[in-house]
Amino acid sequence: MAEATKARIASKQANPDAVGSGPRPKRRGKAAAPVAVQRLRIKVRAYEHKVLDASVKQILDTALRYDAKVAGPIPLPTEIKKYTVNRSTFIYKDAREQFEMRVHKRIIDIIDPSPKVIEALTNLSLPSGVTIEVKMV
Repeated sequence: MAEATKARIASKQANPDAVGSGPRPKRRGKAAAPVAVQRLRIKVRAYEHKVLDASVKQILDTALRYDAKVAGPIPLPTEIKKYTVNRSTFIYKDAREQFEMRVHKRIIDIIDPSPKVIEALTNLSLPSGVTIEVKMV
């Protein structure tokens, strides 16, 4: 057994290009740390899609006016809430009505927003029925 080990060591010394032999290559410096990019994520919701699209266009126009880099609008799945109600109060259980509320949603990302862009977006007046959530991501 000792002879087999000596033979392996001798063969590695004779052939330094063999796989697994020799010192490891040195690393040259550390990998560059990713630069944290600030994003302003705007989530817009409304019951009517036409009003929603108009307000999204208004937001985009305002952001692009100040040369901001914009990603979106990204349409999210429409949230549908369905309600089933009896038509009569006491009898006729089989007679029912169904109502639904649709909430349309869009996401807009503004990458590295300047203070001018943020100020312009806060002063923006949007139509009623449109709700907005703003986050720094």
